[in-house]
Amino acid sequence: MHVTKAHAYGNDFLLIEESELPAGVDRPDLARRMCDRHRGIGADGLMTYASEGPAPRASMRLLNADGSHSEVSGNGVRCLAAMLSARHPDAREFVVETDAGEKRLTLLARDGARVTFRAAMGEPTELGTRTLDVLGAPLDVVTLRVGNPQCVVLGPLSDERLHTIARALATHAAFPEGTNVELASVERPDFVRILIWERGVGPTWASGTGACAAAVAAAAFGGAARDAIVASPGGEQRVEWTDEGMFLTGWAELTMDGTWLAD
Repeated sequence: MHVTKAHAYGNDFLLIEESELPAGVDRPDLARRMCDRHRGIGADGLMTYASEGPAPRASMRLLNADGSHSEVSGNGVRCLAAMLSARHPDAREFVVETDAGEKRLTLLARDGARVTFRAAMGEPTELGTRTLDVLGAPLDVVTLRVGNPQCVVLGPLSDERLHTIARALATHAAFPEGTNVELASVERPDFVRILIWERGVGPTWASGTGACAAAVAAAAFGGAARDAIVASPGGEQRVEWTDEGMFLTGWAELTMDGTWLAD
């Protein structure tokens, strides 16, 4: 199978066209094997896609590294758009259909294989606060959906809190389908720093939907502006929360084209 690898701020994905998949393949099993960083290629997720006609447009389906389903990935959408951009070098507007709806992206800049987009991510929904029992203590969290489920903890950041509190929240009984978790600290009104525990993956360097969720939670309940830079270990993305919805600006780059031999 022909496979392309891409990443955005270290959040990496394997991209395979639907027509490349063997008939009857066990997709979750394939995702686990290909995303394994020691026995496979290594990635946070496996994305299958289908191009739709001659236009720079495609549909995508995403499985996390553990084989579980994900509705959408902000970074993954950009990775697919970067591949579409390589195939349509004159295009500036791209459309990616996800299980969380249609995402429209505008190309802002190109630097070799690295391409910067501004993506319309839609409206946040189900935004609110809750108090949950986490590891035997009450914890105030912000929950919402940005196409996928998110839980944001406003407060100090540390690896210890990431591997205890965030890890426990990702599979908390309050979230039957699991949730992505961000620890978020508002350092300035226009600057939010986060650490991420991604559903089905674990700690990740970056998350597009996680950046959107953290920015919305910080603006609604943490004193942040509705136009802010969100910094994760992999780098900085811009999130604008406007009357028209959330807009995510950041880059993605293609890193590999190759052939998977195991199947």
